[in-house]
Amino acid sequence: MPLDPSPAAGPSPVPDPPPVRFWPVDDLPALAPDPFLDELLSEEPVTRIRLPHGEGHAWLVTRYEDVRFVTSDPRFSRERVVGRDVTSMRPEPVASQTAGLQYIDPPRHNRLRRVVARAFTGRAMQRLRPTAERRAGELLDTMAAAGPPADLMEHLHGPFPIAVVRDFLGVDEKDWHRWAATGEALLSAGADSEQRAGEAARATRARIAELLRSRREEPREDLAGVLAQATDAGEITADEAISLATAVQVSGGHAVRNNSGSMMYALLTHPEHLDRLRREPELLPRAVDELFRYVPHRNGVGIPRVAVEDVEVGGRLIRAGEVVYNAYVSANRDPAVFTDPDRLDFDRADGPHLAFGHGPHHCMAAIMARMEAEVMIGSVLTRFPGIRLAVPPEQVGFQTQGLIRGPRTLPVTW
Repeated sequence: MPLDPSPAAGPSPVPDPPPVRFWPVDDLPALAPDPFLDELLSEEPVTRIRLPHGEGHAWLVTRYEDVRFVTSDPRFSRERVVGRDVTSMRPEPVASQTAGLQYIDPPRHNRLRRVVARAFTGRAMQRLRPTAERRAGELLDTMAAAGPPADLMEHLHGPFPIAVVRDFLGVDEKDWHRWAATGEALLSAGADSEQRAGEAARATRARIAELLRSRREEPREDLAGVLAQATDAGEITADEAISLATAVQVSGGHAVRNNSGSMMYALLTHPEHLDRLRREPELLPRAVDELFRYVPHRNGVGIPRVAVEDVEVGGRLIRAGEVVYNAYVSANRDPAVFTDPDRLDFDRADGPHLAFGHGPHHCMAAIMARMEAEVMIGSVLTRFPGIRLAVPPEQVGFQTQGLIRGPRTLPVTW
């Protein structure tokens, strides 16, 4: 009998991996989306990249559903990144790779997260909010006394998040400026930043260790008190407590400063949206949520994951041991999920954004970041109903060579 010339049934052939692209992650003007990510999202949503630091290459995932998949599937591990010199945005990690939440997987991750969750509760934010509103009011009073024009970053978006995270952690007021400086250095990504970032990491650990020691002697209902109590009870180690507090400082200070500044810039360059918030202040929580989606909160990418086995993502086979990055900012502009994604729309009814991540590593400080944004925007509109930019939008300078995007200055008048 002649052999059947048709091919035998079997698994579909695996396509060749895409070429590795170098991504320098250039500084971008204001809130402009990254054209590299826009191109990948439409043409090569799962591709391979090489970043300015580290060795080798990594996969980059840009679509909303693919990002949600990678960030929630246990076959992608952050713990496996530890000790590897992977291609990256900066010369050394922002957070400790040996303690804390950032570089561990469940079930250990669940144990640490449960401890921190005791501080990040709705009740805690309700208790913190009046203090935050008072801080914002005092800062804006100072700005009003100085008179227009004024730099909103200097008077509000810089000092306010530091004040709030200081109150949340339990840091003495006289030390806030030192914490602010180390937060900037920790997220510096320039070519000459390795020594500065390392010094900032060591200084931050020393300050937090001192704070936790003082909280054992003087217990309080703040994050330092929660961490000190958990350390004494043997739930977490001292190194884990320090790393957890460091993560809160960075996200609660530096990141909120820049994100909230970008939100205010977005409103000041969309006067019709600003007018609507003045008329409908009850819209503020929904507007803040849309601003978190709309604002490109970072340059490049953050902490990667490593595949622990072969996994198919978006039609590409990612092999065990390969590194994967998720582009949350491109996922938040995915037209398959968000109608007219480049439009700021306070009436948007699309799916939830990914500005705070997804899955086990979803940002626990999201509840505080939302509260802070509402307080800042609401306080500005109440105190200065006629606020507007004091310079043309293109003259507002933004951060350079950093992971978190945001205005350096925000000149306003009223």
